[in-house]
Amino acid sequence: MILVESDVSEEWDSRRDWPGLADRAAQAAVGASAYAGLIASAADFEISVRFTSDEEVRALNAQWRAKDKPTNVLSFPMIEPDLIAAIAKAGDGEALLGDIVVAHGVCAREAAEKGVSVETHAAHLIVHGTLHLLGYDHETNDDDADAMEATERRALAAIGISDPYLIEEV
Repeated sequence: MILVESDVSEEWDSRRDWPGLADRAAQAAVGASAYAGLIASAADFEISVRFTSDEEVRALNAQWRAKDKPTNVLSFPMIEPDLIAAIAKAGDGEALLGDIVVAHGVCAREAAEKGVSVETHAAHLIVHGTLHLLGYDHETNDDDADAMEATERRALAAIGISDPYLIEEV
């Protein structure tokens, strides 16, 4: 089972269901991935999603990636992918897959540039971050990047979101 816990800071519009969006996006990402079996697993896998400010993300990005600027999303995996499969196969226990942190200002600016809602872009960022928690990587080589992008497209389609990469190319 996938459990998604969310923390939403005041920058994010309180009229929106950010925890629900985080849950839908993370579940869709896992379901579209090579780890789809985790959804029905008796083991519990937790993902933490923090909707926060650009400043908090900038500080985390500086601390953990030596990049002193905000970015749209950061992922902090807590478990190696081979252990994910072993825990799922054992059928019991629990594991924290990791943390995802989304920056409000960067997300809102990028959404406006793409002509999509903040909710749509935030869902894409959570899908992207969840795939990083599962070991997907787009920076190692083109084949890995293509595989991650294809998985993102499947996950987003599962929750009714159009291909974000097609939007960028228009």
